[in-house]
Amino acid sequence: MSQVATFIMFQGDARQAIDLYSELFDSFKVQQLLHYDETPDGQRRIKHASIDFDRQNLVFIDSPVSHDFSFTPAVSLHVNLATEAELERVFARLAEGGEVLMPLDDYGFSARFGWLNDRFGLSWQLNVPIAG
Repeated sequence: MSQVATFIMFQGDARQAIDLYSELFDSFKVQQLLHYDETPDGQRRIKHASIDFDRQNLVFIDSPVSHDFSFTPAVSLHVNLATEAELERVFARLAEGGEVLMPLDDYGFSARFGWLNDRFGLSWQLNVPIAG
């Protein structure tokens, strides 16, 4: 049986990302977590983390090889939130040390929307859908 997952490759900060996302989203659940052996500097990088994010399959890893590329906003995690208060709280935390691409506003296609790259470089589109 085939299964599709969004594969998200970090370069050393997958654990910090998992901790932040787990804190912000109740539906962000680590299902399995494997580490590489401890590095000489005491780091335990993530070899493979299986995550259920509101019934979406994500795989997080720390690349064992340094790359000249990272994330791009062309692929982002789009999350519908229940209230504007929740949207503002999550957006503010994810924006810390990141880059706001579209500030929170009413762009006509939702009740309120914002787009940003968090401090790890992962792109998020956060939305409160129009009721109705």
